[in-house]
Amino acid sequence: MKNDVKLKGWLQNFLGWPLYMGILVAAMTAVAYVFDVKAGFICTALAAVYFVIALWFYVAKRPLVMRELLLFAVNHAQIQKQLLSDLDVPYALLDEQGRVLWVNKAFSAVIRREKCLRKKITDLFPESAAYPFTPEWEDAACDVSYENRFYRLHLKNIYMTADEDSDEEGSFRVGLIAAYLFDETEKIQFQQEIENQKLVAGLIYLDNYDEALESIEEVRRSLLIALIDRKINKYLTSIGGILKKIEKDKYFIAIKKQYMESLTASKFSLLEDVKTVNIGNDMAVTLSIGLGMGGGSYIQNYEYARTAIDMALGRGGDQAVVKDGETINYYGGKSQSQEKNTRVKARVKAHALRELLETKEEIFIMGHKIGDADSLGAGIGIYRACAVLNKRAHIVLNDITTSVRPVLDRFMNNPDYPEDMFIRGERAVEMADDNALLVIVDVNRPTLTECSPLLGMIPTVVVLDHHRQTSDSITGAVLSYVEPYASSTCEMVAEVLQYIGDNVRIRQAEADAMYSGIVIDTNNFMNKTGVRTFEAAAFLRRNGADVTRVRKIFRDSMSDYKAKAEAVRHAEIFENAFAISVCPGEGVESPTIIGAQAANELLNIIGIKASVVLTEYQNKIYLSARSIDEVNVQLIMEKLGGGGHMSVAGAQLKGCTIEEATERVKATIKKMLDEGEI
Repeated sequence: MKNDVKLKGWLQNFLGWPLYMGILVAAMTAVAYVFDVKAGFICTALAAVYFVIALWFYVAKRPLVMRELLLFAVNHAQIQKQLLSDLDVPYALLDEQGRVLWVNKAFSAVIRREKCLRKKITDLFPESAAYPFTPEWEDAACDVSYENRFYRLHLKNIYMTADEDSDEEGSFRVGLIAAYLFDETEKIQFQQEIENQKLVAGLIYLDNYDEALESIEEVRRSLLIALIDRKINKYLTSIGGILKKIEKDKYFIAIKKQYMESLTASKFSLLEDVKTVNIGNDMAVTLSIGLGMGGGSYIQNYEYARTAIDMALGRGGDQAVVKDGETINYYGGKSQSQEKNTRVKARVKAHALRELLETKEEIFIMGHKIGDADSLGAGIGIYRACAVLNKRAHIVLNDITTSVRPVLDRFMNNPDYPEDMFIRGERAVEMADDNALLVIVDVNRPTLTECSPLLGMIPTVVVLDHHRQTSDSITGAVLSYVEPYASSTCEMVAEVLQYIGDNVRIRQAEADAMYSGIVIDTNNFMNKTGVRTFEAAAFLRRNGADVTRVRKIFRDSMSDYKAKAEAVRHAEIFENAFAISVCPGEGVESPTIIGAQAANELLNIIGIKASVVLTEYQNKIYLSARSIDEVNVQLIMEKLGGGGHMSVAGAQLKGCTIEEATERVKATIKKMLDEGEI
């Protein structure tokens, strides 16, 4: 055994104890001489024998002891290595760069590779690439997967030094990384199974039940109902759901969450399947679906479902709305919403509005930003309702566009109307208090209102709108009258005025303002017009609205007309069906209005199914989208953060150029076409 192998510490002391005992023997020999010389000689002889044997043992037998110690250490290391190799937990040693140096049998069984040494752990488990292999961190853990199994990978830094007690620069230090794998496949599968078994509550409403029944013979009505019930029941049975009819046109459903992925992938095919039920009925049956999940209890899921069905109906029906906690997703909604022939709802809302108006002394009426003729006309109609009830009212108006200035001029400096009939938002904020009433018209999104701070200052809010609701609609309104099938808010207000009081008379200027709102939103009665639209127009005509005056109001200036013509001239045809153009804003007072008019003009081109006109105004890009009947432009605008109707919609983009906004519009249309959403 070489001399450079040294012992130290307790082992060195243990092997040297016979020599240390020699000191005690020498002391005993000296004491023996004090008492008896003969005894001293005997002790000396015995001590000499002891020293010879101890020295011989220390010198001659030390290498044998060292060899036995080394053999024990080797055997111990082999046992440890064998234990690690046979350990059931997959274990590996990595160098400081994350390369595999050694793996045990369990680790090899997981990765199923014979030649995995020197490969990086990130090559085996890409998810571990998020963790840097540097000496600064001590341990880390991450979720990884390999061949359809899931593991928890634990990484721990370990260091070995040549001499633990030495701080000298010459003592070398080696860094290794220990990697452990814990199989969590079954745990994740059980968690997923628990998630899949969660309840999804839902409601299904038939949108046009009464209208569809009236369109066929009485003897066939029961058959139509039976066929619809069968369609819905078959659809729910195929996914193991429960269906319970709670009213003649309403159903409660309960399904497992695991089927939601297939339902959303098929875009809720029931929406289209039920339209195929036809036994002679002139009107196809449509339905709305509201599903709620992600709540903390079954009751909360049901409340989510009620919110979802309200959203579906508020958006015009013929669609499915899924509310998963705070997230709301929409599916369907491709068809035009059907106009309701009955005015019962309008009468009920009118009576409720009258009761609210009678309890308040101060009423504020507010439309949307960059107000148009419909927003202003509806506000003037509500102002007349307040005047009939002898209530003080104010219309909040900040920006006056060219489209509303001719209408507004008839009320400004008019002795028949008070000076504070129109006020700015700052003044309204100063005057508002808890006892006031806020009536919002032609908008149902807080961010788009003329003065959004009023929503937080006035607790009593009424909403009247004809746009489809979105997930960020105004919440907490004491009265909400949102009808997407209506052509305009002016149409809705005209109906409300007929029921809010006996023999309500509207002044000529007010009738013109409301009539102009209907004309603009229907594009001269060409879009979204129904029986009730013409009835509302007839009511306004009886109250003094004049078609000729309204037509003169909306004549364009030369600069506006040239801007509109320029937008039409430079229109680009995208996907052989979409007209996309940019409306120039230079020299135009209200470029967004001209952009909307240009979008309407583009629909007159053969083959154009929808049009989108972009206008840059006040550091924003305004989008005006129009269609006739084949494309739901509201779905396109919602993807871009906007909303509206099936045939009339818009959006606003910030932080981008006209060119970037145009590319976003094209990309959105292309994606929706590929996915079959439009």
